[in-house]
Amino acid sequence: MLVRIVVLLKYVPDITSDRRFADGRVVRDPGEGSLNELDENAVEAALRLVEAQPDGGEVVAVTLAPPTADIALRKAFQLGVHRGVRVSDDALAGSDYFGTTAALAAAVRRLGDQAPVDLVITGMAALDGLGSVVPALLAEELGWPQLTLATSVSLDGSTLTITRESDDVAQTLAAPLPVVLSVTDSANSPRYPNFKLIMAARTKPIEEWTAADLELDPAEVGAAGARTTTVEATARPPRPEVELVVDKGEGGKALAEFLIRNDLV
Repeated sequence: MLVRIVVLLKYVPDITSDRRFADGRVVRDPGEGSLNELDENAVEAALRLVEAQPDGGEVVAVTLAPPTADIALRKAFQLGVHRGVRVSDDALAGSDYFGTTAALAAAVRRLGDQAPVDLVITGMAALDGLGSVVPALLAEELGWPQLTLATSVSLDGSTLTITRESDDVAQTLAAPLPVVLSVTDSANSPRYPNFKLIMAARTKPIEEWTAADLELDPAEVGAAGARTTTVEATARPPRPEVELVVDKGEGGKALAEFLIRNDLV
């Protein structure tokens, strides 16, 4: 069975950088961003599923972002992804989760018009927002079953089976293809790029699709269609100075006085 998998990727700001807002949006400096780390688990899951099939298959990476996101797509190429698509249009700027999902679903449908798509795989969250809602919204938009937060994945014919672990419980769930799947960071260990793929990724073509290509209504996506907006964002206040106490047998007393002085008890 030849399997065709779409992996959704996100270019995110470096979580150690000085993240900031401008005009209600996160500033995405190309020098300070990278492929969302949790999406590497999604790429690895897709590659393993394709490699396990006798007839192989294709892994297509899709991202919704400006051209700066090519950094993320080229990293995916280095890992072994076969094809990259960037949905990029000023009309999509400022999209919330719903607008983002509508655009990604339209991209999946367009890929499906070219050849059937069996799976859409995402990571468990994007580290810049930690919303974790896109897989569920996408499944609803496409009308597909969803298997989320998988810690292990297997494909037997046209049935996808996952294990989901929560506290002291392990669930085994299965659904027929096509499926929307999300995997956790414990589902696998992402591979390291090899030199041949690193070199090839530099010149590998990236397809660019616009809102018009996807037949999206500008009134329903981007800032115009957003159901939520950022009204104001301020920097986190600096941490107060740390009070150091040399414990000469009076540490407990000093701690109690500190808690009382700051109305913490």
